[in-house]
Amino acid sequence: MDRIEKLRSSTIQHGPHSDRIYLMKLHDGDAPAILDDLGALARDCGYSKIFAKVPVRHLVHFEAHDYVTEARVPDLFGAGDDGAFVSRFLTTDRSVLRDEEQHRHNLELANEKQGAGMPPTTSPTPTIEPTGSDDAEEMCRVYAEVFPTYPFPIHDPEYIRRTMTENVAYSCIRHDGRIVALASAEMDAAALNVEMTDFATLPEALGHGYALFLLSHMEQDMKRLGYRTAYTIARAQSAGMNITFAKLGYEYGGTLVNNTNISGQIESMNVWYKALVVPR
Repeated sequence: MDRIEKLRSSTIQHGPHSDRIYLMKLHDGDAPAILDDLGALARDCGYSKIFAKVPVRHLVHFEAHDYVTEARVPDLFGAGDDGAFVSRFLTTDRSVLRDEEQHRHNLELANEKQGAGMPPTTSPTPTIEPTGSDDAEEMCRVYAEVFPTYPFPIHDPEYIRRTMTENVAYSCIRHDGRIVALASAEMDAAALNVEMTDFATLPEALGHGYALFLLSHMEQDMKRLGYRTAYTIARAQSAGMNITFAKLGYEYGGTLVNNTNISGQIESMNVWYKALVVPR
């Protein structure tokens, strides 16, 4: 798996799995010096992309080092403090969007459902529960069945347990006592943003809209906790996940080209965002 570590005072993930560096959390004091460090690390390891999530106020430094903005999220780092997802492509092939027609079609489908909300249901609404450390092994089995590969080690029970104690709230739906659907809310308490991620539904449980129920439930939880902005990085080729976020009023922020190794290959990802608390 790609590893997560510190570079200066910032947090990065890098490795051959996704063939990239991901600057996950930029420490304000590290810009612009960290840009040279990122470039040197990428050259030493032969990576083909450097990807970063940064406050817009730092864009000038990244643009000076040949980064392009692939997506933007208003208020990602606080009221009036917008965020950008920026990338530097180190090979031509990495910058070429594959399956562009399919991606465009999926966005069109999602936009047609924009703001549709929760569907009327004639069956009981599924019960959504938090998961605990005792569920970690079962959660990993679900993730392993749905995702042959994933950018983070969600197949490792110890990773699941550790993130539970840090900044991730997992939610699940059970059927006959078994977990059949999962998702997580990864919280940034300093910026009051939350990434809605790790959605997985077992094949036999598809078709019930479980991802939509999980997302709605997690939104309500995060609002109660005071989080202001929710976002996701969803597979561009998954019409269902893009539609799910559009239905609950998330807005499209941009596409991250050839960004993430998921389900066995490097795929492009779409950024969607929503204000959980509307600024006054």
